[in-house]
Amino acid sequence: MNRTDTPVTVIGLGLMGQALAGAFLKAGHPTTVWNRTTAKADGLVARGARLAPTVGDAVRAGSLTIICVTDYQAVRELFGTGDVGLDGTTLVNLTSGDSAQARETARWAEQRGARYLDGAIMAVPPAIGTPEAVILHSGPQAHFDAHKPTLDALGTVTHLGADHGLASLYDVAGLAMMWSVLNAWLQGTALLRTAGVDAATYAPFAQRIAAGVAEWLPGYAEQIDSGSFPAEVSALETDARAMAHLVEESEAVGVNAELPKLFKAMADRSIAAGHGGEQYPVLIEEFSKPGPGDD
Repeated sequence: MNRTDTPVTVIGLGLMGQALAGAFLKAGHPTTVWNRTTAKADGLVARGARLAPTVGDAVRAGSLTIICVTDYQAVRELFGTGDVGLDGTTLVNLTSGDSAQARETARWAEQRGARYLDGAIMAVPPAIGTPEAVILHSGPQAHFDAHKPTLDALGTVTHLGADHGLASLYDVAGLAMMWSVLNAWLQGTALLRTAGVDAATYAPFAQRIAAGVAEWLPGYAEQIDSGSFPAEVSALETDARAMAHLVEESEAVGVNAELPKLFKAMADRSIAAGHGGEQYPVLIEEFSKPGPGDD
């Protein structure tokens, strides 16, 4: 159950930071805030938050400090001054960055005596404080468990593992899914527009296709994890022929074919490596190594 008497500090009051602080206030937590531009705290102060004069004062005010600033460099700059004592504090860094930065910042914080969790927010600011807001955390399980009742005020909070870099990796993996689905939908929409079909008409059909493909993921995951890719549904060489058809159709109607050509180039490399008779997830081998020009 959410302990509403736990004091919380929020550092960084952009749109997301304001939403985080607002959710803690709504849940009844004594909330201290700090931001370079103090005017951004006005609305929160009017709702009962306390505006701290310095970062050090803000950290001392709460048993849990949530950080949501521009980048990891800003975290170091804000917390690296002599005014900020971190010994015995718990920091939950919800700043966006990569997994290497997360691990490096964890070491930096722990060397200064802090308990550190890294996190990623998989939601837009208006969703914060609702179950639709998924907040990922990585770092020591004990640190997460100690503060989960408080963090629950933000939405659906999840602990991924002890590796501080996991939240950042899940974040970008989710972005890969999002952009891939959206780009595939835009490709299909562009194709159908050449025949006078509008996006609103195509969207429900595309939703059904996306949902159907999503049902394949658990079975495909088993193949990837076992390293065995029997062609139970379709062989990669069959899929490659369908990709060629998608490329040809796009070019024939004057639609950009870069995306389907990328699909086919990866499939062609896998087929050339002897995997044409295996199922589509065998392409994990292509995704798991640098692409052309990335070395």
